[in-house]
Amino acid sequence: MKTIQIADITLREVANQSAAALSFKERIELARSLDRLRVDRIELPPISDGQEADVLTNKTIASVVASAAVMASVGMSEDSVTEAWESVKAAKSPALQVLMPVSAIQMEYLCHRKGPAVVELTAALVRKARYYTEHVALSALDATRAEGAFLSEVLTAAVEAGAEEITLCDTAGVMTPFEWEAFLSTLRESTPALERVRLGVELSDELKMSVACAAAAVAAGAEVVKTTVSPLHTVLLEDFAAFVTARGESCGIRTRLRTTELVRVAKQLQWRMQNERSSTSPFDSGVQEEMAGVCLSAGDDIGEVAKVVKQMGYDLGEEDTAKVYEAFRRIADKKHFVGVKELEAIVATSAFQVPSTYRIDQYVVTNGNRVAAMANITLERDGKKLQGVSMGDGPVDAAFLAIEQIIGHHYELDDFQIQTVTEGREAMGSALVKLRSGGRLYSGNGISTDIIGASIRAYISALNKIVYESL
Repeated sequence: MKTIQIADITLREVANQSAAALSFKERIELARSLDRLRVDRIELPPISDGQEADVLTNKTIASVVASAAVMASVGMSEDSVTEAWESVKAAKSPALQVLMPVSAIQMEYLCHRKGPAVVELTAALVRKARYYTEHVALSALDATRAEGAFLSEVLTAAVEAGAEEITLCDTAGVMTPFEWEAFLSTLRESTPALERVRLGVELSDELKMSVACAAAAVAAGAEVVKTTVSPLHTVLLEDFAAFVTARGESCGIRTRLRTTELVRVAKQLQWRMQNERSSTSPFDSGVQEEMAGVCLSAGDDIGEVAKVVKQMGYDLGEEDTAKVYEAFRRIADKKHFVGVKELEAIVATSAFQVPSTYRIDQYVVTNGNRVAAMANITLERDGKKLQGVSMGDGPVDAAFLAIEQIIGHHYELDDFQIQTVTEGREAMGSALVKLRSGGRLYSGNGISTDIIGASIRAYISALNKIVYESL
């Protein structure tokens, strides 16, 4: 019985799917879920130039995945190999992957190189990756449209440089199951080096036959099948698992997947990824970079406090700066030091206090493990009651979307924080919301024993400041 490895590429592919954009937290939860399903490998996208958020995401995923290998994809430079390795080296099973186009059209379009230069670059990147780890793979993009002799040359160069796995990609989706079996058989005969490595396939679902093609590839010697948990134009994990369950014994194959949990978890992940609210949701994808190392003391004067507040993105007038400094001194005299998060709360509660254009009349928010989060909110403005109803990825997300429905506008949510301010069963929760409008930041603070209510109050507080300035 041969064990087929499952390499999930959802996180790698979702980086190119704007409609299915995931937040930082969602990416981490997706990785956890895949790990619980016992996929053999979780593949991550290349790190974008200068994107610390990508590095942080990779490092976090590497730290939370317990059993699956975590594979970072490298870019087209040797420096990118080092950057990718640094982002996943803390994983229990770190690995690196070179994504290299091998068809004439993709070589010209993606890496602007001719055949000989691509062979040389492939060998250099694999060799550099092999310096860090023995777990190095090459994915030959658009391999099914590559010229046969050239494809064999590239794959041989990668194996000689130290790759332990080769993946052949049908990027254009032009192969039928019968053609896949013939393609792999012919390639293995013309490329003896492939007998020394694992062979994998990444299949397009353009012809709606990806699972059948995967079955044919496995029959021809493939040991790795790349999948996604949500329809992203490749083999769907749930579908391939169903094939192995039904025909695995007769085909002499099996996987490590926890199939009893797969359907339930896959449906949850598919719902989350197909919720196309990313372009309008208050919770934009990405990770904010904190002002590391900033801490004010009781000895700092108003000028220093104003400087830090400005670095945080706020443009306060003299009166509001004085109010913030007065509140800062009251806290600093008691605890001596004030951090950025505390200063954020001070600005939210002390600066730019305005009349309440919008007031909360009532709200009902539902959430559960078997129902989608939904918020029904009624606000009052100028004596009129305005109602908004929306679903979201969670209760706070749904509540903010309902408010946006009422006001008919989407403001960028620059930051959202919650914390307890008292202890015990009736603990008070404090929420901080920072909205950006016209390049300026407006912060609001809300306090309640109900953290959802505190979040709604904080959003309305910031919203009222925006509305007041626009009147």
